[in-house]
Amino acid sequence: MFPREVHAAGGVIVQDGRIAVVHRPHREDWSLPKGKLDAGETFEEAALREIREETGYEVALGEELTEIRYDDHKGRPKLVRYWLMTITGGEWTQNDEVDELRWVTPNEAIELLTYDNDHGLVREAAERTIVV
Repeated sequence: MFPREVHAAGGVIVQDGRIAVVHRPHREDWSLPKGKLDAGETFEEAALREIREETGYEVALGEELTEIRYDDHKGRPKLVRYWLMTITGGEWTQNDEVDELRWVTPNEAIELLTYDNDHGLVREAAERTIVV
C-alpha cells in the first residue's frame, strides 16, 4: 500500500524588494511560510490561512510559483504549492510555530533558508517580481 500524498500550501511574501522568511523552532529551520491543508480546504485557502497563522499577515495571492514535490520527514510523498504574495493587512506576530520573521533580500534568503527547494522558489519570485 502506497502512502497518501500530503498536500501543503504557502507563499513567498514580497515587500519593498525583500522576502519574508520564518524560523520554526520545533524544526530548527528557516523556511518560507507554509503548511498542510485542512480537510475540505483548497490549496489557495490553505496558503492564505497558513500565512495568517505563521506570520500574522493578511495577504493577497499573486502568481502561482512552481510546485514542489518531495518525501516528507516520515517518508510520505508531499506536494506543496506556493504563490507570490503581497501584504494587505495585519502585523507580524510571534506564535507557537514561528518565533522569528526576517525581511531579507533574495540573496540573503538563499543563504539563510535551510531547504534547497526554497532557494529555487526565491529565485523564481525574484525573476517574476524583478526584486533586487
